[in-house]
Amino acid sequence: MKREFATTLLLSTLFTFLVPELIPVCEAVWLTIPKTGTKCVSEEIQSKVVVLADYLVISDEHSIFPTVSLKVTSPYGSVLHHSENATHGQFAFTTQESGTYLACFEAVGNSHGNKDISINLDWKTGIAAKDWDSIARKEKIEGVELELRKLEGSVEAIHENLLYLRNREADMRIVSEKTNSRVAWYSIMSLGICIVVSGLQILYLKQYFEKKKLI
Repeated sequence: MKREFATTLLLSTLFTFLVPELIPVCEAVWLTIPKTGTKCVSEEIQSKVVVLADYLVISDEHSIFPTVSLKVTSPYGSVLHHSENATHGQFAFTTQESGTYLACFEAVGNSHGNKDISINLDWKTGIAAKDWDSIARKEKIEGVELELRKLEGSVEAIHENLLYLRNREADMRIVSEKTNSRVAWYSIMSLGICIVVSGLQILYLKQYFEKKKLI
């Protein structure tokens, strides 16, 4: 019993303190939307990651029920979710490509009483978006085994994130090398043009002075 308790405590500690440092999994955001304009939140997410978000419009006055419109877009501009005249809601999707995903809120009409609107946004990605209670009931696991499953999912997410970062680093290195090569060739061409122009100027001046019998 003591051994099981110690193992559970150790896994819980690792899951609580180690995982959040390595992968961003959950973020709660408090937004203030201006009465005119749009407020957006964005996150860079790799492909094949589950995203789950809940939003709620907060009103200080019970007589005013402000509504917002929401549009969620992918890095290439595809609309993943769109809602109008909403006071609360939820959206979920699985990313198809890596990049920056954008969620934009906009105040609708005069429902806000000419005041700014506050929104609570709970944004979850990856392992945080999983319903572990449902998984535990479905697979009939609990205690240490459930913590091990959570830790296994965290390790897989960390591994995928490291691979994604390594690929990004390789792409950036290739772009940097190409840029350096182009700059080098541009410098060589600029130097060559300067030498040719200087030679032509010397030749022209020599012919000019010979024609004027100055040399």
